[in-house]
Amino acid sequence: QVQLVESGGGLVQAGGSLRLSCTASGSIFNIYDMGWYRQAPGKQRESVAVITSGGSTNYVDSVKGRFTISRDNAKSTVYLQMSSQKPEAAVVYYCTARYGSHHWGQGTQVTVSS
Repeated sequence: QVQLVESGGGLVQAGGSLRLSCTASGSIFNIYDMGWYRQAPGKQRESVAVITSGGSTNYVDSVKGRFTISRDNAKSTVYLQMSSQKPEAAVVYYCTARYGSHHWGQGTQVTVSS
């Protein structure tokens, strides 16, 4: 079973950039479709970006043109480059891996100050 560990969260000013990383272990990374979800306080978790095992990407409309998901199969790592960030408080970003079943990381928190 794959284990996922996110990193890179923190505090950034509005308009700034941040890169999240998620490193997988315990399974063959490149068979998985990888993704990032986020959950703001009091809100439902939503899909932000997905990259398939073949490298195709998809984004929620609110981040198109600002966020980029990528993967490095040699490092078993998926990234989320976030740019031009809008103010948000204590949003937790979760890394996911899907191959049949859906696996989740523990999350990393991002706060974008205004």
